[in-house]
Amino acid sequence: MRSSVFRLRPLPLAALLAVALPAAPSAFAQESAGEPLALKPAKQLNQTRRKDVRPAMALQADRITSELDQLSTAEGDVQLRYGGLLLKSRTLRYDHEQDLATAEGNVELSQNGAVLRGPSLSLFVDRFEGQLDSPNYFFSTTGGSGNAKVLRFLGEQRMRAEEATYSTCPVSEDGEKKRDWVLITKSLELDFEAGEGVAKGATVQFLGVPILAAPSLSFPLGDQPKSGLLPPNVNIDNRSGFEFGQPYYWSIAPNRDATFTPYVMTKRGAGVDSEFRYLEPQHRGAVNFAWLPNDRVAGRSRWDLRLLNQGDFTDTWRYDINAERVSDDDYWKDFRRRMSTQTPRLLQQDFRTQKDYNFNWGDLQTYARVQHWQALQVPEVADQFTTPYQRSPQIGMRLQTGADDSVLAGYLPTGRRARLEGGVEVEYNRFDLPTGSLSSQTQTGERMHMLGHVSLPFSGAAWWLIPKVSLNSASYHTDQPLLNGQRSISRTIPTFSVDHGWILERDTTLFGQNARQTLEPRLLYVNTPYRDQTDVPNFDSAPRDYNFDSVFAENQFSGVDRVSDAHMVAFGATTRWIEDERGEEQLRLGMVQRYLLRDQKITPDGTPQTHRLSDVVLLGSAHLNQAWWTDSTLQLNSSDGKVERTVLRLRYSPGPFRTLSASYRLARGQSEQLELAWQWPLFGPDRKAVQGGPGCKGAWYGAGRLQYSMRDKRFTDSVVGAEYDSGCWILRMGVEREATGRAETNTRLILQLELVGLSPLGSNALKVLRDNIPGYRSLSSERSAFGTYD
Repeated sequence: MRSSVFRLRPLPLAALLAVALPAAPSAFAQESAGEPLALKPAKQLNQTRRKDVRPAMALQADRITSELDQLSTAEGDVQLRYGGLLLKSRTLRYDHEQDLATAEGNVELSQNGAVLRGPSLSLFVDRFEGQLDSPNYFFSTTGGSGNAKVLRFLGEQRMRAEEATYSTCPVSEDGEKKRDWVLITKSLELDFEAGEGVAKGATVQFLGVPILAAPSLSFPLGDQPKSGLLPPNVNIDNRSGFEFGQPYYWSIAPNRDATFTPYVMTKRGAGVDSEFRYLEPQHRGAVNFAWLPNDRVAGRSRWDLRLLNQGDFTDTWRYDINAERVSDDDYWKDFRRRMSTQTPRLLQQDFRTQKDYNFNWGDLQTYARVQHWQALQVPEVADQFTTPYQRSPQIGMRLQTGADDSVLAGYLPTGRRARLEGGVEVEYNRFDLPTGSLSSQTQTGERMHMLGHVSLPFSGAAWWLIPKVSLNSASYHTDQPLLNGQRSISRTIPTFSVDHGWILERDTTLFGQNARQTLEPRLLYVNTPYRDQTDVPNFDSAPRDYNFDSVFAENQFSGVDRVSDAHMVAFGATTRWIEDERGEEQLRLGMVQRYLLRDQKITPDGTPQTHRLSDVVLLGSAHLNQAWWTDSTLQLNSSDGKVERTVLRLRYSPGPFRTLSASYRLARGQSEQLELAWQWPLFGPDRKAVQGGPGCKGAWYGAGRLQYSMRDKRFTDSVVGAEYDSGCWILRMGVEREATGRAETNTRLILQLELVGLSPLGSNALKVLRDNIPGYRSLSSERSAFGTYD
């Protein structure tokens, strides 16, 4: 037996039919000190090679004959290896003069997880031109496979398949037609240099029924996006009826794109959603505009405009634009899904810019801002809310020493030498009322304020001590007379505080496991004299939420306009048990409280505080094993011992696609709410067995979240759904209920069909489930070619 070695051009067969393939992860080895070499599992093995280095060809067969520079023939169990390429056949002929390789008999090409089989192959190796007859193909990255009439190689970067199919469903004994879903094309042309694929006469058949068709469909190969139609959107709810939208993606440039989605609603009419995105070297952002020119229900035009833009004028001068505005007060009820804000009844239009200056001793920031609001009020007086003030404009300067950030954010022991730290903020604001403000809101005006402090931090390896002097000074000029009849007023309020704490550790055990326990006591002394603020306007101050962290705040109000008088000590401690083996926190317990050294006159609820001890806040959390989590907070009134507020949460998750969580929330005199969320198998084979394969059976899963208001005795925002996983396709369906008033709800039907390896069709049920269910995991997360998506 003789063998020959050839120097040939690489064969790029790995990306064949990349319409359904992402870039696969590489397998790699990892070795650390004291640990043996371990291989990471991967669905394909990628090889990297310098483009200017051509690998040698290795030809192996039962019999090889060769005529010098003319013809080489291999017969019987032929194997040709060229870099990462493996070609197998019964016979192979290579014509040196024409540079033509011809293989026949059970031809098989495999590279990077792609396997192609056919009866015969002819290939001009140097030009990489030729064809593979009647090919069948399989891709390990997705588990997808298919066939074609012929596959033509049109050069190193181009190929075309005639009458091609693709599916991730298994082939039954009866053949291809028994697949649950299949993508059928008349021709499929792939241009890897341009990063584009074009399918002509494309049809998706599901259970033998065509559900999606396009005369010409383009798609990206790799990471480069391409213009073309996207899967349609379908939504059904009681306010708009049935909605169908067809998105079109426009790849304007590598750094700019747009999506247009014409849609029609059976109750309201036709409209369009649009999005434009850009990414420049110094500027980036998106513009979204949803437009319904003639809403048949409301009898007017409806729209939503969103701007999200950021940029840098220079290395130290940047700007931000974050704005959303809608056409009317009822938009949040009818089109909540089209809005991006987390507060659907209060929309912000925020434009700001900031310039930074860095010095050896600290930092200086100068900034300007315009902040407006759109309040979406309802006719019911009980459901109306007080709107925040607009800043038109806000101009200021902040100066702080280099180490001041760590002091403000929560000091930690460093062991460095003590030195003076400080900061000052000077700011001007013009306060106006937005559209939608209540009739009782009348005060507008201007404010100039200065906030400053000086501190002298001391610290050791496990402790800190920070004495600090602060100053809050403000001057006001109002458009309407104040309570004292004047239009101008000023006030200055000093504060002295001392913050002291420790972080102690010891080795111990918890439930028989080695652990490290910490004890973290903390003490804060605050002395702020009383200043009468009855006549001072309140533009931006609000009571702080009373919780485990705010107990140690020097001022019980946020903002500038209100400063609580205080002569008090805040104290508390936290202890944690941390497992030695994995470093996970298993148990945490804590308690904080305040003690007043004198009566407090300026309080969040407006009632003077004469009781010396404040409410006590208790904290507890536990993660005793991999399946159970629990955490809770409890606020007890120190006067009568009653519970003021509490939050209790419990979660059980014994494995993938199995999670149960429950929570209870109480705010005394305000709200009491129960919540239950879940994702759990209902019936059918175990999820691990449903990976696609001959004879596999589907499985049903339940998923949802229920919120119940015990105060109102009704369900509020909730979603209940079910998922069917066949192995190669997943059906999600359910009902989502959103409260839009005390007696109003919006009920939406969610329905989504995901063909594993292709894009999903229908409403975005996956996003609804993921946003509502703690610990929810997509059933297709390990199989979809597109991973997780919104």
